[in-house]
Amino acid sequence: MKRLEDMRARSARGGGAKRVEQQHAKGKLTARERIDLLLDEGSFTELDAFVGARHSDLVADEEQILGDGVVTGFGRIDGRIVYVFSQDFTVFGGSLAEAHAAKIVKVMDLALRNGAPIIGFNDSGGARIQEGVVSLGGYADIFLRNVMASGVIPQVSAIMGPCAGGAVYSPAITDFVAMVSDTSYMFVTGPNVVKTVTHEDVTQEELGGASVHARRSGVAHFETSDEVRCAALLRRLVSFIPSNNLDAAPLVPTDDPIDRQDAELDTLVPDQASKAYDMREVIRRVVDDGNTLEVHEGWAQNIICAFARLDGRSVGVVAQQPMVLAGVLDIDASIKAARFVRFCDAFNIPLVTFVDVPGFLPGTAQEHAGIIRNGAKLLYAYAEATVPKLTLITRKAYGGAYDVMSSKHLRGDYNVAWPSAEIAVMGPEGAVNILYGDELAKAKDPNARRAELVTEYTERYANPYVAAARGYLDDVIEPHKTRPRLIDALRALEHKRDANPKKKHGNIPL
Repeated sequence: MKRLEDMRARSARGGGAKRVEQQHAKGKLTARERIDLLLDEGSFTELDAFVGARHSDLVADEEQILGDGVVTGFGRIDGRIVYVFSQDFTVFGGSLAEAHAAKIVKVMDLALRNGAPIIGFNDSGGARIQEGVVSLGGYADIFLRNVMASGVIPQVSAIMGPCAGGAVYSPAITDFVAMVSDTSYMFVTGPNVVKTVTHEDVTQEELGGASVHARRSGVAHFETSDEVRCAALLRRLVSFIPSNNLDAAPLVPTDDPIDRQDAELDTLVPDQASKAYDMREVIRRVVDDGNTLEVHEGWAQNIICAFARLDGRSVGVVAQQPMVLAGVLDIDASIKAARFVRFCDAFNIPLVTFVDVPGFLPGTAQEHAGIIRNGAKLLYAYAEATVPKLTLITRKAYGGAYDVMSSKHLRGDYNVAWPSAEIAVMGPEGAVNILYGDELAKAKDPNARRAELVTEYTERYANPYVAAARGYLDDVIEPHKTRPRLIDALRALEHKRDANPKKKHGNIPL
């Protein structure tokens, strides 16, 4: 018993009190403190606590630090099992080596075998140089598990310190990446290498800080101000998603009536088509208790991706944001939404799409950067998805963007529109200029004639009733009835059965 107690104490102290103090001085928690914040109190069961470094030249046997720089095991979040690993920067800088990697691989295999989410706290200096190619092999072993687990169990990465070189690719494969402002960094090569190769003088924060990846690159899905908030966010995220691709997401009872109607929705969309409004307000007024968890909130803000609930059931919400670039689809928005749609489809989370899209963003910058290829990713994702798909057109749905945004033609299950919806090849103003250019040039009062033609075009083409007459819309509904109508449809689709042709896999235009 005495030896067991001594071994446990050696494992628990990590790199020692001095290094723990250094960790805290940087505004960072220890590997075990992070796990304690994440999991239900007292629920953590540690695995491989007595594993030590396998490189004989690293430390003498009597000085060997147990755990080899990573804490692994399982515990519970709101009573549900999750597997976790947490790299310990106080031990060899959290560097990855043979035993370290083997511990992570083991817990990932257990998560996959038992159908539970895997959450990793990344805080590492990279591959352990003393172990050479063995460390690189360890990364590859982890990458393979990431790929095999993709779409089977949720994988979440929390970047809590440096994450560089090969270490960044495991988080990049996972479903969600969270970062902490000022203390977490991700980059393929650090500032010193960048300066040597490109002569750019940048800091870690400028090169790969949380704000860079949450707002510019899109690598990070979430940015939090500190580690306590990060742990709370991860717990909240897990509450919206199922444990695996065969289980349902948790059903959360709500006091928000299913038949609640909101008269404010009737006047939320401005009469003037060019005037913006906040789509977040529409979403909040429809979902349970106005509660949403937005993904990629700071990146590609012209489209909104969020988890929410309807009738207590988790749904994935995709919506244009008219307040940013008029809600136009561009490369970043297409990639952001496509990735989110595919996650929801993989884990059987119904999709609710709010549409107000003027089209794809024009211009040489977008065309040369591949808007065709990238826009097709979103089209592919919606067409491939077999989960229940509910679509509401609030205002504009023009051109190819109408097709892409979960239209009836892409196997949309329940497609409706508000009376304010305009569904057409293009907006009335642009259409009139093309169709009646010659007539307008000869008109005595071009502006008056243009106004007449715009009104005629709108009444004839740019309204929801033409699409409804064709069956492309299932109904035109009053805005205040949106919540009960969507919930009714979601209930009707609870046992939906749909499948794609049998194949090894598709070839999405990456």
